[in-house]
Amino acid sequence: MNNTLFGFAAGDTWLHRLSGATKLLAFIGISLIAMASYDTRFTAAIVVMSLVLFKMAHIHWRQIRLVVKLILVFSLLNLLTVYLFSPEYGVSLYGTRHLLAGSGYFTLTQEQLFYELNLALKYVVTVPLALLFLITTNPSEFAASLNKLHLSYKISYAVALSLRYIPDIQHVYHQISQSQQARGYELSKKAGPLHRLRGAAQVLMPLIFSSLDRIETISQAMELRRFGRDKHRSWYMDRPFGAADWAVIAGTGVIIAIGLSLFAVNGGRFFNPFR
Repeated sequence: MNNTLFGFAAGDTWLHRLSGATKLLAFIGISLIAMASYDTRFTAAIVVMSLVLFKMAHIHWRQIRLVVKLILVFSLLNLLTVYLFSPEYGVSLYGTRHLLAGSGYFTLTQEQLFYELNLALKYVVTVPLALLFLITTNPSEFAASLNKLHLSYKISYAVALSLRYIPDIQHVYHQISQSQQARGYELSKKAGPLHRLRGAAQVLMPLIFSSLDRIETISQAMELRRFGRDKHRSWYMDRPFGAADWAVIAGTGVIIAIGLSLFAVNGGRFFNPFR
């Protein structure tokens, strides 16, 4: 598989050995409190923690560079859009105005920069957590963990198929892209934007049809095996909760409690350094 693709990568770190349900609960809990809080100190601390965990999981840049670049472009466009539509929102939010540059509608203030810094941190904090979850979680083991949490095994299996499909569809996209380039469609940086867009369209349609064909094949195979006939099923990969799982769940609870306590300290969700 091409190195720019991401998905589950087998490993022997303590993060890989955690139950899939534990990682899901930690990911959802920490992401929700990080998105709800506008305390820069708290969000920055979670960013540092996420990067440390990223390093401990032995995840290499080549595994994630494609998705990181895409998210970076999206984040920059979103921050620019926020400024264009409301360049004074930070002023109304923090109640003070420290002008740095500009006049009229387009002004640049410390308050607006601080608000957009908080938005940027929110984008940054969720990316490592999501990638950690995807890369260190075996889809089959994760489905078994969800079923252990009394989620329907049909839903659990659907989630597992979705996680398995992420690297598969990327691999198919890479194969189709190489085939189209061999036929003369230029998709590299050498071509202009219009040529690359035209070439991307030639990749998209075969990708859609191949995906539909694969969905049909999988659904027929599941019907032939009478999937969903019984109320319960056994799992080939089932990881029991261990001491590390309970420690991670407890740590997640502590992080959420700290985030909620900061709401009371700051008098709301926002940390205001301009008071």
